[in-house]
Amino acid sequence: MSSSSVPQKLVSAPVARLEGRVRAPGDKSISHRALMFGAITVGETTIEGLLEGEDILSSAAALRLLGADVVRLGDGAWRVRGVGVGGFREPPDVLDMGNSGTSARLLSGLIASHAFTSFMTGDASLRRRPMMRVIEPLSRMGARFVSRDGGRLPMAVTGAPTMMPIEYRLPVASAQVKSAILLAGLNTPGETTVIEPEPTRDHTERMLEGFGAAVRTRTLDDGARAITIVGQPELAGNRHIVVPGDPSSAAFAVVAAAVRPGSDVTVENVGINPTRAGLYETLREMGAALSFENRRVMGGETVADLRIRGGALKGIDVPPDRAPSMIDEYPVLAVAAAVAEGTTRMQGVAELRAKESDRLASVAAGLQANGVRFEIGADYLHVQGGAVPGGGLVATHLDHRIAMSFLVLGLAAQSPVAVDDGSPINTSFPGFAAMMNGLGAKITNA
Repeated sequence: MSSSSVPQKLVSAPVARLEGRVRAPGDKSISHRALMFGAITVGETTIEGLLEGEDILSSAAALRLLGADVVRLGDGAWRVRGVGVGGFREPPDVLDMGNSGTSARLLSGLIASHAFTSFMTGDASLRRRPMMRVIEPLSRMGARFVSRDGGRLPMAVTGAPTMMPIEYRLPVASAQVKSAILLAGLNTPGETTVIEPEPTRDHTERMLEGFGAAVRTRTLDDGARAITIVGQPELAGNRHIVVPGDPSSAAFAVVAAAVRPGSDVTVENVGINPTRAGLYETLREMGAALSFENRRVMGGETVADLRIRGGALKGIDVPPDRAPSMIDEYPVLAVAAAVAEGTTRMQGVAELRAKESDRLASVAAGLQANGVRFEIGADYLHVQGGAVPGGGLVATHLDHRIAMSFLVLGLAAQSPVAVDDGSPINTSFPGFAAMMNGLGAKITNA
């Protein structure tokens, strides 16, 4: 059921323990990029293990409108025949990004260098999210944008026939903004450089190099990282990409097992790229028995099977510089913090306010509804752990991670926890409830 359909109320009841082996769905970030980069190659790209959530399908539909041949061959298996760098055509219809901020921001970078006008929109949640952070640098390069107040969707993008390369320092750590600029730089003469003050997920750089783009990364004197892309390459097709499991999706089963003593769960095939592994480092500091087994490399990314055994957790101070490596995992970390002994202090999390919902406010409201004590500020959340009364109804605000996080909380609370709408879960994790129930959870329709 899509996030635009009839709301789907779900309830999660307490359980004693979880046990079993499951496989994480394909990494959402890598799935988006595999489709998009395949669409700008010369040749054919085959993809295995693609996440088939609604966000990814939004990217696929937009790429078809832009002229790429994007075909589903089977379960997680896709083929993309690309049009080459700079080869997109004017789309005959509006590009509907659904709930996907990644689709909207990365595609803005790709189409900004094409001399035609595109119109982009999304669902109610995406239309509230800030796009000015990509509009500003792409406008410097020569593209023109007409948007709603505050740089919000719907918007029109008119590309420049010849873009200007820039050097741009990110004001906020954002892999999506970095990627949008680098992708615009692909079809721009010369060299385009993005400077990020804190490392963010580097899937764009890794995959572009795999397709043959010239990408250079260096560390500056102030510790910032500068990523430079050389414009107007011919990206080589005939690539086969294996998408690893999504660490952000695996996080829900991992935390669910961690907070139920006696649990023993293994999540197979999880990407453990260091720019994405902050939650797992944090859980270990909280005392979780978490191990990485069967490490291997797939498609340029390190993957492992995560084994988690439940036990007592303790509250810790999470350093603010860890935020970029776990920004999507703070809602489910707040669930672990609610069950842990003592207080967990999360700092430097203002970016949560610019996600599918104001996630900081949504997490706080969900904790309050279930009797968990906390303190919240502009960029921090402190959670007092202990026994969780539960029994609350959580407003998800069309946010898949809020829905899944509080369903995990219900497994460890004293009374069931309900979410008002679980349908947005399909944007990133089709089959979430069935997978969790296979481990011993009790997630049902209300």
